[in-house]
Amino acid sequence: MAISSFSASTISSLKTPQSQWSAANLTSLSSLKFPVQLQRLQFGIRGISSPSRSRIFSLVAAKKQTFSSFDELLANTDKPVLVDFYATWCGPCQFMGPILDEVSAVLKDKIQVVKIDTEKYPSIADKYRIEALPTFILFKDGKPYDRFEGALTKDQFVERIENSLQVKQ
Repeated sequence: MAISSFSASTISSLKTPQSQWSAANLTSLSSLKFPVQLQRLQFGIRGISSPSRSRIFSLVAAKKQTFSSFDELLANTDKPVLVDFYATWCGPCQFMGPILDEVSAVLKDKIQVVKIDTEKYPSIADKYRIEALPTFILFKDGKPYDRFEGALTKDQFVERIENSLQVKQ
């Protein structure tokens, strides 16, 4: 994308200190003709964004189930359950979202993946002593089987789970 540049000296109203800007100056600025590429940009408090470039979000093929308690979920499954304890404000947790989707797809026959928001369910987080995010606990037969914290790559994650299931069976 080619962007034309110009200096403030070419537009007299841009040289005026911001405190002295008048309605006339702002009107003249708003009537400037920018290249088509710049006309589509949206300027706002959080910076510049382009409506033509939409954000790419991974689609999660989640199986929504309702249980009366977390213990019921653990008791009524035939596979080991990998629980991702996360929070919406946690950067590494957000980073792990797409990776966890990939891990779930790779290990779909071996484990069931569950995400628990520690802000919404603090009693569950307290019960399993979640002190760092993200924390992953692998449950087997309703009991904690393996635990690890922090961000991992997909390959590290898959290897960790497969090794854990092989070693402790």
